[in-house]
Amino acid sequence: MGCWEAKCMSLFLVLITFSLQQEADEARQRKPFFERLRRLEEQFRRFQEVTLIRLQGIAENYNVSYNINTRFQNLTDEYHAIAMSVNESQAAVQMDLNLLKAWMKKIQRRSRKVDSKLLAFERSLNGESKQSSQEKMKQKEQSTLLANLTGSIKQDIGTLQNNQIHVQTEIEKLQNVIHGQGARLNAAEEQLERVLQHVAFSPNSVTGVPLLPQPWKKQQPGQPLIHTKHRHRKKLQQDRLELGTQTETQKLFQDLRRLPLEEGESGRQTLPNVDEILKEPQQSQASQKTGEICNVGSMLVFPNTSTENVVTFSPGFLTGLRELSICTWVRTSSSYLGTLLSYATEENDNKLVLHGRDTLVYGTIHFVIGDPAFRELPVGLLLDGRWHHMCVIWSSIRGKYWFYVDRRLVAIGSRFREGYEIPPGGILVLGQEQDTMGGGFDSSEAFVGSLAGLTVWDRALSPGEVSSVATGKALPRNILLTLANASSLDGFVKRVFCTCLEHCS
Repeated sequence: MGCWEAKCMSLFLVLITFSLQQEADEARQRKPFFERLRRLEEQFRRFQEVTLIRLQGIAENYNVSYNINTRFQNLTDEYHAIAMSVNESQAAVQMDLNLLKAWMKKIQRRSRKVDSKLLAFERSLNGESKQSSQEKMKQKEQSTLLANLTGSIKQDIGTLQNNQIHVQTEIEKLQNVIHGQGARLNAAEEQLERVLQHVAFSPNSVTGVPLLPQPWKKQQPGQPLIHTKHRHRKKLQQDRLELGTQTETQKLFQDLRRLPLEEGESGRQTLPNVDEILKEPQQSQASQKTGEICNVGSMLVFPNTSTENVVTFSPGFLTGLRELSICTWVRTSSSYLGTLLSYATEENDNKLVLHGRDTLVYGTIHFVIGDPAFRELPVGLLLDGRWHHMCVIWSSIRGKYWFYVDRRLVAIGSRFREGYEIPPGGILVLGQEQDTMGGGFDSSEAFVGSLAGLTVWDRALSPGEVSSVATGKALPRNILLTLANASSLDGFVKRVFCTCLEHCS
């Protein structure tokens, strides 16, 4: 058993050795193939890694492109939002710029007005300084004259004292004469009453009555005796027309003629003669006749300087004006004229103004066409509380203008807004000066008084036409506006309808 096992073991070892040798030979033979296979596996592994990296990059790029589209969409939305906000901000900025431009224009207009006011104030100060210097010279002259007059006054006082007694004596004599006059007048009244009660007259005896030879003057106020006598004389005239006889009336006039009623140097009164008695009813009828100036239509009364007192014409002018004439009757008791008329547009609040205020040079107004150009007109003749007729005429041809007061030419000039056209579409007001369209009034520029027959023409009137308007004749052609075209009366302005100026009160 043991030998068999040993043989088997040795055989097994031999077989193993042989197999190992074969395997080694095969291994030596297969070694290049495995190396190639190993290299291929290594390359395939690297290829897989590169492919995986590429696939990951592609996946990342896809995600990036998706994110980019989303971001582009977000950016587009943000762009639209920014554009809308920019547009809104631009609109707001534009509105602010327009407001600033408007404010700048207002500030410029106000600055020009302030400059004109300062200029007027300087002129007034210069005038006052000149007046003060002249007044000082006058005061010196007056002091000299007073010194000279003092001595003469003292001498006159002494003379007056010496004459006082004589004057008192004369006054007493005059009083005695007046008492005697009153007694004689009473006697004449009683005689008149007796004649009127007991005598019957014929109606045809008036023409045969002899008139008193002396001219009889009107009675003076404050003397009741003369009033009573004049009243009886009128009663005599009426009774004489109804009854009366020539003989008794002649006797009456002879009795009256003997009364010492002439007014001489002594200061005694006289009675009116028969002609004056006959004229009195005719004069009373004449006073009731129609007035001479009957082309005014109506009157506007501006009672005070309230900024609510305004008359508006809206729209003002429908077409552009290269010529115009403005005529009206004016009455004011103020120390300055105030603003009569103001025409404003959106572009300019002083397209046409007859501008007056309390700080201008006394007796002047500014005639403004297209601010800041203006001319100074003298209106001192209008400030006496009476009715006066005025006309302001302008033509863009050579820029000529004329100013008439009571048919007299008081101012004329040229090269004033030559070639200019007053634009249409504005607001025309009376009695106030506009700082904005239809507003911005100042009480220091308000007109206080009355306007009658205000008329505006779209052409330049001739001197003959101005005279015909002022004398009450028919109004010339091409009338643009009258007081009848006023759209509103505000505040305390009162309209009075009066065809004739004499009836406007």
